[in-house]
Amino acid sequence: MIFASDNWAGAHPAIAASLSTAAGAYHAPYGGSDVDDRAAAALSALFERDVAVFFVATGTAANSLALASVARPASVMFCHNEAHVIHHEGGAVELQTGGGKLVPVGGGPGGHGKIDPDALRLAMTLFPDDDVHVGEKTALSLTQATEAGTVYSLEEIRALSAIAAAAGLKTHMDGARFSNAVAALGCTPAEMTWKAGVDILSLGGTKNGCWCAEAVIFFNPADARAMPRLRKRGANLFSKSAFVAAQFEAWLQNDLWIELARHANAMARKLTEAAQMSAQTRIAWPTQGNQIFLIMTDEKAEALRQAGARFYDWETPRGMEGELASNEKIRRFIASFATREEDVAAIAALL
Repeated sequence: MIFASDNWAGAHPAIAASLSTAAGAYHAPYGGSDVDDRAAAALSALFERDVAVFFVATGTAANSLALASVARPASVMFCHNEAHVIHHEGGAVELQTGGGKLVPVGGGPGGHGKIDPDALRLAMTLFPDDDVHVGEKTALSLTQATEAGTVYSLEEIRALSAIAAAAGLKTHMDGARFSNAVAALGCTPAEMTWKAGVDILSLGGTKNGCWCAEAVIFFNPADARAMPRLRKRGANLFSKSAFVAAQFEAWLQNDLWIELARHANAMARKLTEAAQMSAQTRIAWPTQGNQIFLIMTDEKAEALRQAGARFYDWETPRGMEGELASNEKIRRFIASFATREEDVAAIAALL
């Protein structure tokens, strides 16, 4: 009963087969292979426009290099105060941007994980363009789906990206769970990105069936001018890039990527329904993607773990402290492409 993270899940058989196929052939190195070209072309087709694609190994590399691509001296980048880029990248963003400053922005009431537009406007006023004593605003980073498992609507993305664009900022989307967000909204990848004002995307395949496949995508290829050297300097220009590209090629074929995301989201909904029927737990906030946040006692959590369930304790978001008893915590459960209905049924029985 593994619900600790979608990083625990292995690779989908089609992805594993693509690696085996790639292993039996010669490929031009450093992104120059036919496999790289085919995967990049497939991504352009997915997003309904010509995009510049840079394959990397990790989400940390994708996020930090994406933000580095728009960095200037004393860069200031805005993100949600619980965003992965500010809390869980180990300083990689600051390193790759040459000391850029990440500014945390809060969310509105009930907007778990999502930036509040008014809070963003207020945060931006602290960095006037004509004040040399403060940093220079360069980027807004949105996490989709968010760290709280919530999903920005298309309208919310458009509103936030418009605020950024009006101030001359680029909008970056951390799409580690991009597929789950697209599945949740029932929209197209184009509608959730460049059509909504997003300039750069960190596209994650690793959490959704791939072994090790992430990509930085520029919707305006001219914005990618610095990226080739940034990727090299950032130790993510692979000589055997074809192995990353092959995963994306298989992932995109026959819409496998969205099929896997829909399955993960469906398993999350089933687990949510089971939790709602239990007297021993309650939902911290609505489930929108493949992440479920449950409130339960330490005693109940330990009983689940003793029965073989794997999940993580979650830090209580600011403002929710009064909603939990002294012996309660929020626990995060994540469903993946590999989650089976019997796993959900087993957890449901324990709840």
